[in-house]
Amino acid sequence: MFQQQKQSILTEEDLAGSILADLKRVVREYATAATESTCPDIRQLFTNLMDSTLALQGQMFQAMQQSNMYNASSPALRQELDKQAKQYQQKKQKTNQFLQQNLGQQQGQTMYTPNMQHQSGQHQQGNQTYYM
Repeated sequence: MFQQQKQSILTEEDLAGSILADLKRVVREYATAATESTCPDIRQLFTNLMDSTLALQGQMFQAMQQSNMYNASSPALRQELDKQAKQYQQKKQKTNQFLQQNLGQQQGQTMYTPNMQHQSGQHQQGNQTYYM
């Protein structure tokens, strides 16, 4: 019988890179699921899954870096980082001003409080509040 030796199409570096990319994608998916969850228990489940996947992704990155399989990008210039941080702070300040102006004008300057939950379409079962 003719035996053919199986040969991997991808190198170990390619496989590791693919796994690392998948772990990053899964972290994003869990973060999205957690932020969109309406049930506190499900939100916590996705948060725990995200945390454990982040830890695994970090371990994979370290293993790849130690094996010279990961080429990190060059460090950013401090000046560029400071510029980006300043722009972020400006956007944050503008966003806060916008929210204060617009939320203060709505409903006669009434802000949402937890006591208003039954008026805004929320239902409570037992000790947990579910948002609809």
